[in-house]
Amino acid sequence: MDHKPRSTAGQATFSQGSTLPPEANVPPWPGPNVLPLVAAGGPGSAPRKLDDMARSMGLEIVSADGAWEGKPYVRLRDTASGDVRVFRIVDPGDAATLKKMVLNAAQTVTRYPDGRVETRVASRPATVRQELHPVGHVSRLPGGAQETGPLGPLEYIEAFSGSTIITWRSDLIVEPDGTSTTIYYPVEAQGSDLLRPGNHPSLAQLRTGTLTHQLNFLSLMLALFCGTASLPHILIRYYTVPSQAAARKSTIVGITSIGFFYVLTLYMGLGAMTSGAMDVTDSNMAAPLLARSFSQWLFAVISAIAFTTVLGTVSGLIIAASGAVVHDLMSSFLKIEMHDSNKVRVARIASVCVGGIAILLGIAFERMNVNYLVGWAFSIAASANLPSLVMLLFWKGTTKQGITAAVLVGMLSSLAWILLSGDTYKDVYGLPAQDAIVPFSQPGIVTIPLGFLTLVVVSLLTRSQRHDPGRRGP
Repeated sequence: MDHKPRSTAGQATFSQGSTLPPEANVPPWPGPNVLPLVAAGGPGSAPRKLDDMARSMGLEIVSADGAWEGKPYVRLRDTASGDVRVFRIVDPGDAATLKKMVLNAAQTVTRYPDGRVETRVASRPATVRQELHPVGHVSRLPGGAQETGPLGPLEYIEAFSGSTIITWRSDLIVEPDGTSTTIYYPVEAQGSDLLRPGNHPSLAQLRTGTLTHQLNFLSLMLALFCGTASLPHILIRYYTVPSQAAARKSTIVGITSIGFFYVLTLYMGLGAMTSGAMDVTDSNMAAPLLARSFSQWLFAVISAIAFTTVLGTVSGLIIAASGAVVHDLMSSFLKIEMHDSNKVRVARIASVCVGGIAILLGIAFERMNVNYLVGWAFSIAASANLPSLVMLLFWKGTTKQGITAAVLVGMLSSLAWILLSGDTYKDVYGLPAQDAIVPFSQPGIVTIPLGFLTLVVVSLLTRSQRHDPGRRGP
């Protein structure tokens, strides 16, 4: 593994590579990365303010009104072309000491109410095609080195820990007229901090002691632990083995393979973070884009593997869903008698309907990271299926009505919680996350106990019907 810094320039002395990778070959434009708040022209001369400096370079400051008021951004308009670029304030400076204001060039995606989408890169002139830069690079290596050469797995981790990495974060600003601007801005971080568990921006607030963020993390962990046993496409795999011994062997092999793959994902993530090939708008493409930075053949292989994996998972879910519709809903619940040919026809129709719904949901949630969607899927599975599985095995008082009520309450409550969460408000509805109704995004810590409670209460209320000799069914 080779480790190369993409820039050795500091933040205060502007270099194109300090915020954007140099291989993008971006032409310069009149606005620098570091703009002085004031500039002393000499002894006895009056300091010049930021707006004066901008005006001398053919720029003007756009007033920070509406949704931009109070935000750490400066918008500069080119007086010749009218092109507006956004900079994030890194250091506000100090007029008394003539300390410079430090601005970092940002990348923006603006969506207008009429459907138009406009991308802007602050370091590009209006005459250049405005495509967002690929990101992810090393700013400084340990000891000021320029290159490390080939590294083993442990040496790679050590070199990454001592390096300075340029990461990118995003912010959403929604104006009163419905115009929304997503701002992507660079943040310098130490490799050791990035390797620290729980240091992802979505989990960093766990250290602040805020109860809401801690509950959200605990809810995610609960869903991941409990949801695995409740996923229908996992449970259905046990029907494919001929014996109990084969089932145990299949489980051990599967767990070992998955564990090895999870170790590899660490290096894939770190490699993508420093490859200079990351899409700033879509973190789900890390593995394919990292592969493409090596060769087109590897990119093709990784893409094929990803497609095959998705196809296998989707096929298992669709088979489980269509089987549930035919056997559980049509035959057992609605008591509809059907021949085998009719069952196959209904299963095909159910498969098409389930697949269509999944496609629509995928389009609606395309801007979200797949890891968060996996957490939500586990939450829904654990909330809907886990209470029924556990109580049916360990409590003789479980009734059919209790199972039905627990499945419905767990599924609907977890879905409602997700749709009303801050992540959905931001990434699906395009609304500020702070306007969300529920206090945190992961529903498991609330909806899983609610499913158990519902099953117990309904089973106790319907227990007398279970032993009614005149009643059909269990």
